[in-house]
Amino acid sequence: MAQNIEIKAAVADLAALEHKVRAIATQGPEQIAQDDCFFPCPNGRLKLRMFAAGAGELIFYQRPDQAGPKTSFYLRTPTQDPSGLLATLTHAYGLSGRVIKQRTLYMVGRTRVHLDRVEGLGSFMELEVVLAENEAQQAGVEEATHLLATLGITEENLIEDAYVDLLARQ
Repeated sequence: MAQNIEIKAAVADLAALEHKVRAIATQGPEQIAQDDCFFPCPNGRLKLRMFAAGAGELIFYQRPDQAGPKTSFYLRTPTQDPSGLLATLTHAYGLSGRVIKQRTLYMVGRTRVHLDRVEGLGSFMELEVVLAENEAQQAGVEEATHLLATLGITEENLIEDAYVDLLARQ
């Protein structure tokens, strides 16, 4: 399974943060509309991510809910029929949650920097340091921690839960 190191933080001023990210980005911005539908899954999380262009991907992932850097193991399977797959999975398993967001993606080296506007929640930033196969997780943790400091993200801004969990508690 592929893996990355993830960090999520609440953001009070997304425009100010985007200015900082833009200054160090090696690629981007890319605007991405995402509609994530979650299904009950006893071994992790299973979601169907649908894009505005009519494509999508089924994503299974496992990661701990904790503030700060965390390792995420994931599998992604693209689909050209996300609506049909959504209907099938919903009939088979039921829908456990839904997250609709506007994402601005930047790359800073190998790290994906997501600036997210999540319907019903607000503004967030996610870092995903993509690890090479068999790479030590500590290298990704150090890279993510350095990037947090560069962007001025403090520990009190970090959140441990997935967007779907935050929405479920509202």
